[in-house]
Amino acid sequence: MKKNYTNILIAGGLILMMAAARVVNHEMKMFNFVPMAALGFFAATVIKDKKYAFLLPVMGQLLADICFALFTREQGFYGISQIFTYVALVGATSLGFLVKKANALNILGGTLAASVVFFLVSNLGYFAQGWNGYSASAFVKTYKDALPFFRNSLLGDLLGSTLLFGGYFLLQRALTGKMAKSKA
Repeated sequence: MKKNYTNILIAGGLILMMAAARVVNHEMKMFNFVPMAALGFFAATVIKDKKYAFLLPVMGQLLADICFALFTREQGFYGISQIFTYVALVGATSLGFLVKKANALNILGGTLAASVVFFLVSNLGYFAQGWNGYSASAFVKTYKDALPFFRNSLLGDLLGSTLLFGGYFLLQRALTGKMAKSKA
């Protein structure tokens, strides 16, 4: 099997596990403690083929939304703000393509940036839905109300990024006998 396909399989498996964590964390009332931005950032950092780098995290998000819709009381699909959530995931994923070398500092900085992008864009969707109205004060209220959730998202992204990148490099090492490089 070609190296890139092995990377896609490893990354895909790790991404599916993180998407499952989204459903489990919600059921455990650990709201937004989910590595959504880390998923996208990770995919673009380790997968050379851009279509797979974007497809895997988006499919993970979609799979979790379908699970919510079919197997929980939570609404799986929730309107225009959900479109912004998917756009936010694509934005976070795009940041991974900027990483030239996957070292601890680059991964930390990229994860933080991806988390902020995800927060800003996804909450813009909440504002666009109009739940707080459509004024400047409603815009500020939207982001102010979202700050406690951002803390959980940021912690989830940092932990998720650690698990994703750590798991990926450990699996690569176990399978190939040497340390993996990013953009394989």
